[in-house]
Amino acid sequence: MHWLAELAQVLLGWIQGLGGLGIMLGLMVEVIPSEIVLAYGGYLVAADEISFGSAMLFGVIGGTLAQVILYAVGRYGGRPFLDKYGKWLHISGRHLDRSEDWFRKYGTAMIFFARFVPVIRHAISIPAGVSRMPLPLFTLLTALAAVPWTLLFLYLGMQLGNRWQSVHEVAGRYVQPLTLTALALALAYAVYKYAKNRGRSL
Repeated sequence: MHWLAELAQVLLGWIQGLGGLGIMLGLMVEVIPSEIVLAYGGYLVAADEISFGSAMLFGVIGGTLAQVILYAVGRYGGRPFLDKYGKWLHISGRHLDRSEDWFRKYGTAMIFFARFVPVIRHAISIPAGVSRMPLPLFTLLTALAAVPWTLLFLYLGMQLGNRWQSVHEVAGRYVQPLTLTALALALAYAVYKYAKNRGRSL
């Protein structure tokens, strides 16, 4: 995969040259994990090469548009297309199965909560598209979830400076509380939904 490494270097060059717009493009292409793109953006903010506001704005937009693309793939390609080509999107059948199960059980609110769960945070957009979830609602929930994720990794990149590439070594202590909080909220929502449906059936 030598060409992927070369493409990654090109994308980092875009980010440095285009600033916030480069961050957006880097997140949309998804050759480099979003954590790395945002950490590099944070490093450039710390180096005064781009503004924090620009990095934050385009980070949220890019992260949201990347998921809208996956939503469209699910909506217009369906599961057969994904079973065949999902590997090129870095989404395995196992990830799809889990995200479909979450979406089926808990509904549209999972679009927000699942963004903080590493295994299914990207794959959850697929069942949303397959089920034809309203695009405005999908976009809103995705953008809301992108705000804390973008903020976290920009901050880490700013703090790490020249060591921004080691972001995964320190991110766990920050991502884990986000994941646990999201899971707790998802569980609370599931209990609420179950109780509400049970009350209707009585």
